Amino acid sequence: MGVYTTTDPVTGDQNAQYPEITDTELDDLIGRSTTAYRCWRTAPLERRRAVLTRAAEIHREQADELAKLLTLEMGKPIAQARGEVELVASIYQYYADHVDDFMADEPLDITGSGTAVVRTEPIGPLVGIMPWNYPFYQVARFAAPNIALGNTIIVKHARNCPQSALAIERVLTEAGLPAGVYLNAFISSAQVANAVADPRVQGVSLTGSEKAGSAVGEIAGRHMKKCVLELGGSDPFIVLADADVDAAAAAAVVGRLGNGGQACTASKRFLVEERVYDEFVRKFVDGMSGWQPGDPTSPETKLGPMASNSGAEELDELVQEAISHGAEVLLGGGRPEGAYYPPTVLTGVTREMRAFDEELFGPVAVVHRVGSLDEAIELANDSPFGLSSSVFTSSPEKADRVAAELETGMVWINSTSKSSPDLPFGGVKGSGVGRELARYGFNEFANKKLVRNPQGQK
Repeated sequence: MGVYTTTDPVTGDQNAQYPEITDTELDDLIGRSTTAYRCWRTAPLERRRAVLTRAAEIHREQADELAKLLTLEMGKPIAQARGEVELVASIYQYYADHVDDFMADEPLDITGSGTAVVRTEPIGPLVGIMPWNYPFYQVARFAAPNIALGNTIIVKHARNCPQSALAIERVLTEAGLPAGVYLNAFISSAQVANAVADPRVQGVSLTGSEKAGSAVGEIAGRHMKKCVLELGGSDPFIVLADADVDAAAAAAVVGRLGNGGQACTASKRFLVEERVYDEFVRKFVDGMSGWQPGDPTSPETKLGPMASNSGAEELDELVQEAISHGAEVLLGGGRPEGAYYPPTVLTGVTREMRAFDEELFGPVAVVHRVGSLDEAIELANDSPFGLSSSVFTSSPEKADRVAAELETGMVWINSTSKSSPDLPFGGVKGSGVGRELARYGFNEFANKKLVRNPQGQK
C-alpha cells in the first residue's frame, strides 16, 4: 500500500506520512458523497452562500498557518504562499457573491407559444485530481463553483502535499459544509480509475500532466463521464519591436520565475523581434540573475527550491540535453543542489532538442530571435500546447492581430498571465479541455435543463 508523504524540499526531511485508503474505504467515501448529494443539491442558496463566505473568511483568518503548509510541502516562498491563500479566499467569496445569478433560470426567446427556460442544476458526485504546484488554489477553482452549484466532491490530491489536502477539508468543515459534501481521498492511481468508472460518480476534473490527463480522459470517455482537463503549457511571451522593453523584461522575469517557474501558465518561450532582441536579452538576463534561490521561509525570498529533488533533476536533464546539442547558456545552467535550481536562460534551442517542445517546469527560460510579427506568431503556435500567452507591443492593432491568431486559450496584452476568480481559465490543443473559474467554470459540471411549457404565459 502506498503512502502520501510531506517531504521538506529544503532539507529532504519527511515530516508526515499517510497511508492510502483501502478499496472498501473508497467505496464508502463514494457512498457518503452520494448520500450527501441528495441533500446538498436542494440546499437553499443562502446556506451555500454562507458556507462559501465563511470559507473565504477562514482562509484570511488562518492565512499564516495555511501559507506555512505550502512552504513546507512544496517550497513556495512564504510571501507567494500568502498570496495563494488570499487568491483562494477571493475565489470562495466570488462564488458566494454570484451563486444566485449563476443559478437563475434563463428565459429563452422562442418562436412558438408558451415559455421555455434553461435551469442550471447540479449533476452529482465529482472526482477531482489535483497537483502540487498550487495546493490550495487548484482545489479552490474546482471546489468552490461546484459547492455553490450543489455537487459533491471527492478530491485526490498530490502525494507530496497531504497536510495541505487535510487542511482544505478541515477549513470547509469549519465553514459549515455538511458532512460528505467535500471529502479528501488518499488513493492510488488504480483507485482513481475505479472511482471515475463508478456509476455513482458523474464527472472528473484533473489538473496535471498530459499523460495523466490522457489516461483520465480515456476512462471518463469510456464511461460517458463529463471531464475537465487542465494540462501543461509552454506559454509564448512575444516582444515586438515597438514594445516598452524595460516593462517587457521586468514582466518576463516575474512571468518566468514566479512560483519557482512551476506553473502551467508561466511564460516559458520568449519570442523577441530582432530590433530589440539584444536589449531585451541583456535586461532579461540581468533581471533573472537577481532572483537567486533562498530560504522559502524568509519574507524576502522570491525564489525558493523546486518542489522536489526529482523535479530539479528532470528539469536539468532537459537543460543538459539542449546544451549538448548546441544551445547557448546565458545564465545558470548548472546542475541542481538538492531541490534548488538556478535561474537559467538558454538561446539557440532548436527543433531537435527536447526543450523546444517539452514543458520546462522550473526556472529555465528559452529565448528565440524572430524577424517579424508573422514569424513570432508562427513560432508561438508551433507547440503541442495552447494554454496562455503574452504579447508586448505599443500598437493596439498589432496586439489585436496577435490575440486573434494565437492558438491559446488565453492571451494577455502587455502583461503576464494572472489568475482571477472572474476570468475563465483553460487552454486548447495539448493543454486540455474545459474551463475553470468565472461563470464558465460554474457551468462545466451543470445540467442545463430545458423546461418547455407550450401553454405557459410569456
